[in-house]
Amino acid sequence: MKEIIINGRTIGAKYPPYVIAELSANHNGKLQKALDTITEAKACGADAVKLQTYTADTMTIDSDHKDFCIQGGLWDGYKLYDLYKEAETPFEWHKAMFDHARKIDITCFSTPFDETAVDLLEDLNVPAYKVASFEATDLPLIAYIASTKKPLIMSTGMANFEEIEEMVETARGAGCKDLILLHCISSYPAPVDQSNLLTIPDMRKRLGVQIGLSDHTVTNTASVVASVLGATLIEKHFILDRNEKGPDSEFSINPVELTSLCKETKDAWLSLGCAGYERKPAEEANIKFRRSVYFVKDISAGDVITKEHVRRIRPGYGLPPKMEKELIGRKVNKNIVVGTATSWELIDG
Repeated sequence: MKEIIINGRTIGAKYPPYVIAELSANHNGKLQKALDTITEAKACGADAVKLQTYTADTMTIDSDHKDFCIQGGLWDGYKLYDLYKEAETPFEWHKAMFDHARKIDITCFSTPFDETAVDLLEDLNVPAYKVASFEATDLPLIAYIASTKKPLIMSTGMANFEEIEEMVETARGAGCKDLILLHCISSYPAPVDQSNLLTIPDMRKRLGVQIGLSDHTVTNTASVVASVLGATLIEKHFILDRNEKGPDSEFSINPVELTSLCKETKDAWLSLGCAGYERKPAEEANIKFRRSVYFVKDISAGDVITKEHVRRIRPGYGLPPKMEKELIGRKVNKNIVVGTATSWELIDG
């Protein structure tokens, strides 16, 4: 699978999962909180922080028609326009946020939701792009983003396989060469029992691209399991404090949880290692505690070893246990005291 480089960090199976802290609406309308969240993401060990670039007017229209009102779920009762107005990251904040990320040396990129957002991000020299699950069927937008030739990460939530194939074909056709797909369940929060993480290796096999996980569950379990299944990128929504309620606070992880996510996904990846049966360096010190054959009674030179003279016990300085039968019936060539490790040097012939 082709390795992909974003801001000098290589993403691929030979590297720990790339962890993205999704800022989304967790600035709660305050630029300073957005900057502080970027700072904390860096401190927690995230590789990148991701923004969402839209305004309510680029996302939808201000309409009271029932089609534009949310019924049920986390955002029940909201008009789409009002939700996006509350959650938007103003275009005029972006430069300050990107400058701050560069200053503290954490990668910052974004999800654009229309062509004007792409143009803004290009002016800011964004190193990569993300396509959100809800825009997975907006093939013209995917083509416009892909035409920048920047690395492209696309979420597949709600998309069937044919739609995913269309996404990939569109991106490739428009010039994208560095592509990562994210398995995603577009529910907020997502039930862990619907995660279907086995889709990750299946999608990788079918499409021949790197696969990651956009994780909306409320714990890190799915992300850790995904790392074991070969996910090369993990994305989780991140908030400084869930008690400060906001549109995305219910399914966002806090700094303690993000720190754990970074460590646990890396540990999960490290634990895979490679298939092999050679003794590991960490085991060397314990070889001496395996069983071996010891003399458990005194025996004089020239005596024949009987079953009562030897036992298979710990530690492992004597002959291996499989040699016990070979010893019985043979003569010892010197006086031996109880607790002596067996060896062929003590045996006649």
